[in-house]
Amino acid sequence: MKVLVIGGGAREHALCRSLSLDPDVTALHCAPGNAGIAEVAELHAVDALDGAAVAELAASLRADLVVVGPEAPLVAGVADAVRERGIPAFGPSAQAAQLEGSKAFAKDVMAAAGVPTARAYVCTTPAEIDEALDAFGAPYVVKDDGLAAGKGVVVTSDLAVAREHALACERVVIEEFLDGPEVSLFAITDGETVLPLSPAQDFKRALDGDEGPNTGGMGAYSPLPWADPKLVDEVMETVLRPTVDELRRRGTPFSGLLYAGLAITSRGVRVIEFNARFGDPETQVVLARLKTPLASVLLNASTGNLAAEPPLRWSDGAAVTVVIASHNYPGTPRTGDVIEGLPEASGADASEKAQKAYVLHAGTALDADGRVVSAGGRVLSVTATGADLATARGRAYELVSRIRLDGSHHRTDIAAKAASD
Repeated sequence: MKVLVIGGGAREHALCRSLSLDPDVTALHCAPGNAGIAEVAELHAVDALDGAAVAELAASLRADLVVVGPEAPLVAGVADAVRERGIPAFGPSAQAAQLEGSKAFAKDVMAAAGVPTARAYVCTTPAEIDEALDAFGAPYVVKDDGLAAGKGVVVTSDLAVAREHALACERVVIEEFLDGPEVSLFAITDGETVLPLSPAQDFKRALDGDEGPNTGGMGAYSPLPWADPKLVDEVMETVLRPTVDELRRRGTPFSGLLYAGLAITSRGVRVIEFNARFGDPETQVVLARLKTPLASVLLNASTGNLAAEPPLRWSDGAAVTVVIASHNYPGTPRTGDVIEGLPEASGADASEKAQKAYVLHAGTALDADGRVVSAGGRVLSVTATGADLATARGRAYELVSRIRLDGSHHRTDIAAKAASD
């Protein structure tokens, strides 16, 4: 199977790494990719938002499967353009991707499907914003209706901050605050069959102790030793299947990766948000534990054959990923700094040690001298596996300690509480 992955972050590096280890994959391509992905896939320059260009590249490579990683190309209809060329694409249509592209659309789908979620108001005027903020009170949850690369949500007890963010959005969703721990659950679907993956938890705040501003995610771990063993079954029945069924009923079937961000509240499971693609950094830990070869699962989802896929197999151990971010992230990050101390590659021919702790590149590039440099806010996802969370966590942070990036920062408490419980 020839596979083309679209995107250039740590999520795509995790996907490419898993696909490179799949014996069914005979050729692996990525566009545009990054410095780390270049170690396992052939890179191609393409505008990831240009559906015609992506489809043309896939056709020229004679790809058997195109995997669209980021949300923006999905909302822009890139998967549709690939399918129109007769090539299977893993990723929802532009219409179905509105489940992530529009918070208001997602709320409408959940209401129709009876999916439990936070009460919310959709606001477009200052008067509506003030009314909604007053109705819910602090803590205020304010979400830009459109895509914002993980930075469109503000959760604050400061009314002025909440109002400023809301006024800066063309259309905004203001919600009640949901208490309780958060869980990410991915499911692969072909529009009818729904196949859940292993739950994970990510860390959104920039600083230790869940302090600082919201980010795209500073780390994650899987599995969740504290979670109810029935959690996945419950979410399947109350959230994932009803949502997939409702989208199919509307004539916009969802095929690809459905991501449910959940709060385990005192009143039960509630949906915080849906994403229409693999989440970052949860993908890094979920795929690290997946033993089932990935390519056939994604292809079966893309061709309506997921019912034929046997149950997924998982390692008994745990996985932890720690994000190394550039100076000033999540503000305007500094780029172009040289990254030193990167370990050997972690592909199929890597040593056993490298397979247990490795680096997935997020925002990296090669400079004129061939050195790996920072090229974004989240620069690296240092990922490790182990027999338990404590072991995986120790391996991840040991590798983090050997990497040098001037001005960088990372959280030191990823999975700490879960590993010690």
